[in-house]
Amino acid sequence: MASKDVSDKHRAFVSLGMFIVDEFSFADEDGNPTGKTMAPQIGGGGTYASIGARIWLPSSQVGMIIDRGHDFPAHIQDALNVYGADMWQFRDDPNRGTTRALNAYKGEHRGFEYLTPRLRITPHDLLDTKLSHARVLHFICSPTRAAAIMSEVKRVEKWHPTTVYEPIPDRCVPEELPALRSVLPEISVLSPNAEEALSLLSMPANPTKESIESACSAFLDMGIGPKGDGAVVIRSGAMGACIGLKGNPCSWVEAFWNGEDSADKVVDVTGAGNSFLGGLGAGMVLSNGDVREATLYATVSASYTIEQEGLPRLSQATDDNGEVVEVWNGDSAHHRLQALRVCLAAKGTK
Repeated sequence: MASKDVSDKHRAFVSLGMFIVDEFSFADEDGNPTGKTMAPQIGGGGTYASIGARIWLPSSQVGMIIDRGHDFPAHIQDALNVYGADMWQFRDDPNRGTTRALNAYKGEHRGFEYLTPRLRITPHDLLDTKLSHARVLHFICSPTRAAAIMSEVKRVEKWHPTTVYEPIPDRCVPEELPALRSVLPEISVLSPNAEEALSLLSMPANPTKESIESACSAFLDMGIGPKGDGAVVIRSGAMGACIGLKGNPCSWVEAFWNGEDSADKVVDVTGAGNSFLGGLGAGMVLSNGDVREATLYATVSASYTIEQEGLPRLSQATDDNGEVVEVWNGDSAHHRLQALRVCLAAKGTK
């Protein structure tokens, strides 16, 4: 089993993020081709978030819309089906290509640009599909678009989702702070990464635990959630995640892979933040809204994403009781969750 049963007629987790076919080019520091090649891969923040949730939930409880063009690669369709064909709500359009982007590496630097027009996904698009009325709704966008999303959500009868808002990186600038402040009362969980949080607040770069906690408190003081009961979770790379809840001191959950003995585990951090938030959304459902507990699930989801280029690998294995279970990158998510609990308990942080 992927997780304990989640009994609800609606999906536990749905992302409004996009699916992208990622293409790659590789050059050295001087811009000369290295000769390295890589086949197109599954990409997109919504895809990584959905897989982050799928690590904990059955495929029937997770979902997103995928715009499938006339050039949709067969090997990518097969790869998606491994995670569960019922996860994906396809919108087919034979008159356009699938959304694609180029990841252009020059030495260690990665550039990113869209090769095709983007198609946004809105809450209205979920209606009359198997993804309607999700219990947790995840979205990645500017503060202004977040307000438009929440306006649509409020117009849907009998839908009051837990919302997980991931600000889009290029809009994490001080000029966007007024728009962010305006939408925060509608948001359940705000989760920028550390650099984005400091940039929004015009704080010095080079995050430290102290500056991250200050940023966390500043966002809380703006008022998150309809009753001021929302949360801030600042994703801070190897430092872990900083959790802010009104009326409580900030707390931390360490990254699963950290320290010198974990260096070989960190292969590619692309999508780690997205999968973290998918895990957080799943954890919110499984823990009945306990944000700190949900952050443990999130941390494990991110740990699988950084171990390879591309999405974590799903397979099956037989456990000690002879039952067939799902494993990710050959390892049990629940075993990792328990290991994280033990580690935090030993350090007196859980």
